[in-house]
Amino acid sequence: MSIQAINVRNQFKGKVKEIIRGDVVSEIDVETPWGGIVTSVITTRSVDDLQLKIGSEVVALVKSTEVSIAKL
Repeated sequence: MSIQAINVRNQFKGKVKEIIRGDVVSEIDVETPWGGIVTSVITTRSVDDLQLKIGSEVVALVKSTEVSIAKL
């Protein structure tokens, strides 16, 4: 599956810098090209399903108070 279009305007392309795994949820730090870090808390199952690793290229999608992750 690939993303063809999305209504979220605040998108930050970057690479996974750190993953702090928990039993149920994990914290993902995404380093953007501008040197800023965007942090997302997602389920650990989603980390595994997306096969996220340090260095994975992702897009952080920010809408309201939620930060989602899409793997590239």
